[in-house]
Amino acid sequence: MDRHRRLDETRQSWDHATRLHNAHKRDQAAFLRADGSTLFPEERELLGELRGRRLLHLLCNSGQDTLSLAARGASCVGVDLSPEAVSFARQLSTDSGIPAAFHQAEVFAFLEGELERASFDLVFASYGALPWIDDVKRLFTLVRDRLAPGGRVVLLEFHPLAWSFDERFQLADPYFAPGRVFTLPVSDYVGESGASLAPSGFVAQDAPPNPHAAHAFQHTVADIVTAAIEAGLTIEALREWPYANGCRLHAGLVAAEGARFTTPPGVPSLPLMLGVVARR
Repeated sequence: MDRHRRLDETRQSWDHATRLHNAHKRDQAAFLRADGSTLFPEERELLGELRGRRLLHLLCNSGQDTLSLAARGASCVGVDLSPEAVSFARQLSTDSGIPAAFHQAEVFAFLEGELERASFDLVFASYGALPWIDDVKRLFTLVRDRLAPGGRVVLLEFHPLAWSFDERFQLADPYFAPGRVFTLPVSDYVGESGASLAPSGFVAQDAPPNPHAAHAFQHTVADIVTAAIEAGLTIEALREWPYANGCRLHAGLVAAEGARFTTPPGVPSLPLMLGVVARR
């Protein structure tokens, strides 16, 4: 299957899933207007001071995190493949009164294009963004070119090792899978995670199966860090955590304090999140 078709199918899968995800969440605009935030402490730690910073949020989904970052003082631009997600983000910005710009585009097309050619102090991506990128070397090279001198790229990701284990904590998929395409629909992970991904209030409802396939990729920690170094960036921080913020990655994980999920008692801890900070 060629790349154009893969992207088109992935776009349709995310459009379908985005409608389901937002249907699980009560009035998000009111939540944001009341100084609510979808950010976790790890984002605040890795990003640092945002006031007056120009921030590019890649694969921003429906904009909840983007607007939470803007509420902390950043001038934010969000980019996502899904028209459904970008339309929702724009309306959420209007309804919440928090300004941000949102663009519907494939990430490489945006980074190489003429829109928003100004440089950024921060480029940010988080929570399941990198698996949708087919070439992390190309990503970091393009991100470097969009960073102002001294600017930083901040990644807060689910750890790539987490995708190798099933709900019984048995190996199910390879950690090393260069060039392999993983094809499956985008799940209703908000419904499966409950209130931890719906701080505005959770609405339980049945979700019809997603009829559209999406296509993802596996990148190891070494793939990610090496791509940043080869792009000419300086690694400033590399972090791992034994829990996943907000998202129940599979049914074997149990709820932990702070709207997180982790391995249950009796199961050895695993790295479930990865943080990388690199500076131009």
